[in-house]
Amino acid sequence: MKIYGITNCNTVKKALDWLKANQIPYEFHDFKKVGISTEKLNEWDAKAGYEKFMNKQGLTWKQLDPAIKDTIKTKADALQLLQQKTSMIKRPVVEDDGFLFFGFDEAVYQQHFKK
Repeated sequence: MKIYGITNCNTVKKALDWLKANQIPYEFHDFKKVGISTEKLNEWDAKAGYEKFMNKQGLTWKQLDPAIKDTIKTKADALQLLQQKTSMIKRPVVEDDGFLFFGFDEAVYQQHFKK
């Protein structure tokens, strides 16, 4: 299982703490250190749609210049921006053998991991 996120994100911290407390092993991919590939963003888009993981509620989006926001007209535009500004990706991203989830919801984690 792979978890994508950034280490200083409170939601990522909650998710990782939950996984540790439940003794669920994971590999962590830090967006800030490693970035994210176009291929991975396209894969997530194909499975869930980029709207699902493009966080427009966060500070990064809110602080974007309105002129930049106005340039986001297509999926390609959105994915390019997400690759440049990985803090705009809803976190954490959980990939686990076909399971793909954005964010932390203890009930969802409980249901998926406690089968």
